[in-house]
Amino acid sequence: MSEIDYFERKLDDKRRLTVPVELRAEFEGGIVITRGFGQYLHLYPKAIWNEEMETALAGDILDERIADLNDKFRTGKSEAELDLKQGRITLERHLVNYAHIGRSVVAVRVGKYWRLRAKNQGDIGSVTP
Repeated sequence: MSEIDYFERKLDDKRRLTVPVELRAEFEGGIVITRGFGQYLHLYPKAIWNEEMETALAGDILDERIADLNDKFRTGKSEAELDLKQGRITLERHLVNYAHIGRSVVAVRVGKYWRLRAKNQGDIGSVTP
């Protein structure tokens, strides 16, 4: 695993996020992007989503907590492929709006996934729809 655990980037006008070169291998198999617990996004390598999140979300069919987690993480979930040439992914508009992400994005490693959030509230609304 890379030693990078934090980075900042600016989204371009098409809501594309450039992943640092040192992290690109982590996302070569695809990316899953979901809403987070708060007004931020979760960015998972697809292998981590498939191996750990799908297992965690399977839970007991009558467990309301598991049902709520499924609702939270599956609503608006998107999958993307990393553009290996430029190292970019496109963030869906509805997810960017959910997290109030404008132009500047902060990414922080949270264990095996990443949290994406707006750098500051002053950035809200600066990305072209």
